[in-house]
Order: sequence, then C-alpha cells, then structure tokens
Amino acid sequence: MPLWREEIEDVRSIILPDAVAGDGGGTVFSRTASVRWRSRRQGMLHQVYVNGCLAGTTVDPAQRHLVVSVPSSFKLAVCVEVVAVEPSEAHIDFAPAVFSSSLCRSRAKLTLLRSQTLPTAGTANIYCDHGTGTIDYGAPLTRATIPLWSCWQDKAGFGMTRFGTSDFGHDAAAAIGFGKGTFGRGEFGLDADSTEWISPALPLGAYRFGVKVLNSRGNEGPASETPAMAIVPAATPAAGLDIAAYDKQAGELTLRIEDRE
Repeated sequence: MPLWREEIEDVRSIILPDAVAGDGGGTVFSRTASVRWRSRRQGMLHQVYVNGCLAGTTVDPAQRHLVVSVPSSFKLAVCVEVVAVEPSEAHIDFAPAVFSSSLCRSRAKLTLLRSQTLPTAGTANIYCDHGTGTIDYGAPLTRATIPLWSCWQDKAGFGMTRFGTSDFGHDAAAAIGFGKGTFGRGEFGLDADSTEWISPALPLGAYRFGVKVLNSRGNEGPASETPAMAIVPAATPAAGLDIAAYDKQAGELTLRIEDRE
C-alpha cells in the first residue's frame, strides 16, 4: 500500500481558540486544531488522520501544515498521525492501514474467521478473564449474542460445500469468496471471510478472551481461547500544561501539569 510514515517527524497539534481575550489567551476552545510536521518526502502529498479517521489532505507537496477537526474529550487522548502518499492517490482513505493498536489501547480487537461449517442461525458469546488469568464462562462480556451470519444468503449449502455438512439449498449469493475476503487468513475461497469485534474500554492489565458458538437451539460448542493481551490505556489529557522553570546551564526544563478532577 503506497503510504509512508518514515521521514515524517515533529508532528505537533495545537487546539485553535474561537476567540482571543485581551491578554492574548484563548477564551473558548473550538473543535479544530492546527497540525504541523516536518517531512523529507519530496513530491508527495500528506494526509492527516485523527483517531484513525481521515481528517484532511494537503494540496501542495511543500505544505507542512493543515487545520483539521478534532473531538473534544477530557477523558481520552486524541491520536494524530501524518502519512505521505502519492498525489495520484491522495483522495484514497487509507484508514484501515493507518489505524494502529495505539488508537484503541484500552480495547481489545478479536478477528473471527467465518467458516462455512458454522451453523446458519449460529451466534457467538465472548468471555473474558477480567485480568485474573481464568476466563469467566458464567458471564459473557458481550451485551448480546453476536450473529454469525447477517443473512442466510451468506451461508453456502448444497453444491457449494461438501454434501451433508452444511445447509441444504443455500447458494451463498451474498457470501465473501475468493478475491473478496481476507486472502491467506482462512480456508481458500468462501471460508476466507472474517468478522471483527472490539471490546469495551478496559483498565490497565493483561486479559484473555474465550469465544463460544451457539447453534439455533442454544447449545454451546467448545471454547476457543486467546493468549494474554496487554491493555495499556492512553493517559488522561492534562487540564493545563505550563513551563514552571528552565535551567539553561543544566539544560533542564520543568513543567507544571494541572490534573483534571
């Protein structure tokens, strides 16, 4: 995928005020920010992503500044990323490739392969160990069971799979197949389809997850478990950040950080 993060550095984001008071300070902060960066990529345009979503694209190869919209949140840090792209592809949203685990460090993402052997009306429950090391199968982490198939046409049947091992008559008219799924991550063809689930926000710790599939009668199959995943939430943004002191001789800068209550 033709995008580059290398040779892009010193990315800075400054919230823009709606108005300026008599002392020069901002009175009301808006939902826009000025993003500046340094880049040694020549002849390329740059895209700015905010929390994994495309927020804006430069129009000149020499441009190193862009004003973008940002969410106003005092609970989670806002992640701003800048990538370089070819001018001919500057209109393409590369969010799936740019999105990194650092954007949802307080959440876990599970990718489930949708094999054609899964039941038509099947659902799945996801369980968690809540950081204890032992998965609690008595209380699902999911608020409701996850449907494995959004519609019956997704599922292959007679003529599309081994006879007697699937659902008779379903033609997989809407199924993901060769060239449409996640190639190389499942069985060849129809079984290359996958679905993803993202957990609610979790506190700092290591977590293990288990998945159980239920058929139409509510009978659960054996559990599939994940190894431990480290969850490291982003720091809560500070209410204020000022320079308290600077020692030129020692080369030390002291910052004053005001926490939010």
